[in-house]
Amino acid sequence: MSREIQPGERAFALHAGAWWIWALGLATAASRTTNPLLLALLTGVAGYVVAARRTDAPWARSYGAFLKLGLAVIGIRLLFAVVLGSPIPGTHILVTLPEVPLPDWARGVRIGGRVSAEALYFAFCDGLKLATLLVCVGAANALASPARLLKSLPGALYEAGVAVVVAMTFAPHLVADVQRLRAARRLRGRPDRGIKALLQVGLPVLEGALERSVALAAAMDARGYGRTAQVPAAVRRTTSALTLGGLLGVCAGTYGLLGDAGAGYGLPLLAAGLLLALAGLRLGGRRSVRTRYRPDPWGVRAWLVSASGVAVAALMIWAGTSAPQALHPPAVPLTAPALPLWPAAAILVGLAPALLPGERSARRDAHPRPAAGARPAPRPTPRSEETAQ
Repeated sequence: MSREIQPGERAFALHAGAWWIWALGLATAASRTTNPLLLALLTGVAGYVVAARRTDAPWARSYGAFLKLGLAVIGIRLLFAVVLGSPIPGTHILVTLPEVPLPDWARGVRIGGRVSAEALYFAFCDGLKLATLLVCVGAANALASPARLLKSLPGALYEAGVAVVVAMTFAPHLVADVQRLRAARRLRGRPDRGIKALLQVGLPVLEGALERSVALAAAMDARGYGRTAQVPAAVRRTTSALTLGGLLGVCAGTYGLLGDAGAGYGLPLLAAGLLLALAGLRLGGRRSVRTRYRPDPWGVRAWLVSASGVAVAALMIWAGTSAPQALHPPAVPLTAPALPLWPAAAILVGLAPALLPGERSARRDAHPRPAAGARPAPRPTPRSEETAQ
């Protein structure tokens, strides 16, 4: 028996988990600051990497929808600040709205009243922070293949991973269906904008989503989804305890790292939770009876991409403890925010995935074109990885 590695896109494809680690690192950095300049820089870094590395796959088209969702979040946050008021005191009054009188049990809540520039600035920074988190998640959706990410999950998380991947692919497929139907309406000379066009497009989109759900259910049933192996009861209880304790530790540690005052206990809790969760997943993998066909390799490029995201998060956490005023500029008094150099340089580390050779360039270097006048080499016949001699 001899093992032969076939050339192709899979050999140069980046692991889907590396993109998610990179995106979560940027999201962690965004959660540590309210400086609008740093948040805008994070959005620009994520957008540049997506523009440089995304493919023509259906899930890669969902990034624009996340950008629009982020703009909607900022608009809603500003609307709430105008209508419901803000706890931020301000001296620069922009407009005074008619205030609705409320009963005594609603003390502390007001509708209308004075709208200050300080309150709008605080609401804008707060909304921009949440919008940047959505942009980072959208970047991961646009760069990572959900099917390949599911294939890389451990056996104990396969059932939960299927549900998560199906939920993740709903938005990209929905966006692709809307774009396809709008293009078809334009070709037929029908309007594709407005409330009437949206209502006429919504029914075919819903029908397509239901058809995909039925086809997915049939495919999962045909592949024996949900089968488990016989595992002793003691192993099942130990697996549940380790997994549940590990996930609680990961949640508590992540909350500590994302909070301003929990950096001291967040890292030990996160490390302990990860160890317990990995031990539980290791034991829980015995219940899985599935096999993994040609798993995606985790190579040097995957390490570099994931390390860039982790470095951005770590440097921003360190900057939050050393220079908190630079990451959280005050809204009162109202002053223009300054761009701190060290946090900005830390965010630029997230551009590393765009500087690495992509799948197309790596494949072109591995298989250069023949010289002019030379006879091309014969293409090898497809063979399996394990061929008998």
